[in-house]
Amino acid sequence: MNDADVMPYAPHDSVEGLLQRGRGLGAVRALEGPGEAAPFVHDSVRRDWRWDGTDDRARYLAGLVRDLGLARGPVVELLGGDERQCERATDVLELLALGGCAEAREALRQYVRQGTHWVAVLESLALSWPPEWWEDLGGVARARIGAEPEPPWPTEPWTRFGIEVQHSDPGPVAHDLGGLADGELLDLLAGARPPAGGRIEALRELSRREPVEGLIPLVPSLVTPGGGRPLPLLRRAVRHLGPLAVPAARRWVDDEREWLAQLGSEVLADHLGPEVIPALVAELDDQWRARAWCGPDATAKRLVRFGPAAAGAAPVLRRFWLRTPHSYERAAYLEALAAIDPGDGTDRAHTESLWDCEEGSRLLGIAHTPSRPDVLERIAALRDDPMESAEVRAAAGTRLLDTP
Repeated sequence: MNDADVMPYAPHDSVEGLLQRGRGLGAVRALEGPGEAAPFVHDSVRRDWRWDGTDDRARYLAGLVRDLGLARGPVVELLGGDERQCERATDVLELLALGGCAEAREALRQYVRQGTHWVAVLESLALSWPPEWWEDLGGVARARIGAEPEPPWPTEPWTRFGIEVQHSDPGPVAHDLGGLADGELLDLLAGARPPAGGRIEALRELSRREPVEGLIPLVPSLVTPGGGRPLPLLRRAVRHLGPLAVPAARRWVDDEREWLAQLGSEVLADHLGPEVIPALVAELDDQWRARAWCGPDATAKRLVRFGPAAAGAAPVLRRFWLRTPHSYERAAYLEALAAIDPGDGTDRAHTESLWDCEEGSRLLGIAHTPSRPDVLERIAALRDDPMESAEVRAAAGTRLLDTP
């Protein structure tokens, strides 16, 4: 979500604010007061409260619509909205259909027959539904596709329907640099030999091999035209070097180029000992003051390896976990809190996460919640939920098998 598109989130501890953020506590409180929560659930389908495209809401909202017994009509009506509203409604309705809702299933099938964005909807159904639920729409698709400005791409359901499809342009052919020696790859990066496959492909190839120390002195020069940004895959290649890059990173952190100083800080944070904890805590504090919702998860992950020695980070990690609208990062904050400040509060957070919108948070909850009867009941519900992801269902089943 761009700054210009930011909507004002409700307070983080209100039912409305919890639902906007996809927090598990929001689902729990909604179940306790369906009447209060209903308009907020429908609003969360109508308006996209996700911070960016990596955040998940569809299963969370579909589960609330089902479990609160809410009317499906307001969700169905959104199919007639703009492309983004139609997409959000489709994501929720196709899950409701998997959960046994005949109204949702028929609404989507009818939309394929008559709706404006029917191509995207039919492609989504082909990915999520069993073929017998949509393959009889082939006649509709063949009749409607002629009115579309471009033929579809070579995916389901078009190939199954025998509809002529586009073939994607493969773009520039990536050269296989696997036959080059380490020194030849370094020469390519340094510009000492013709760019047979390009510097990016050379970085990709080096990331597959045993660490090549000769890459280190080249790092400051591996920038995009204009010199303002590192080449794609450079960070991956440097991470692959591991502790070999630490001596150079001590110099990079003082460089006037922001990207190189940041890269040096990342290397030191990943490989130095407890002496980096104050810098990481300060970084997290700065991110909180700036309300930088994208990125603090990386700082949190770096703190995990220090365990209780990093307890000074716990208060700000807890604030991020409670308040962030960027739900994708919430699992990293919970994992860090569990490592550095375990206790009753962490148990409550793990339990709440069984209802969280993000799969990663639900998996943490399944793995670490205490084995109380109410918790095991929720885990059993996740195991048996046809709307859940295969990974969550499998993890829930394993947890129950392993619980005496």
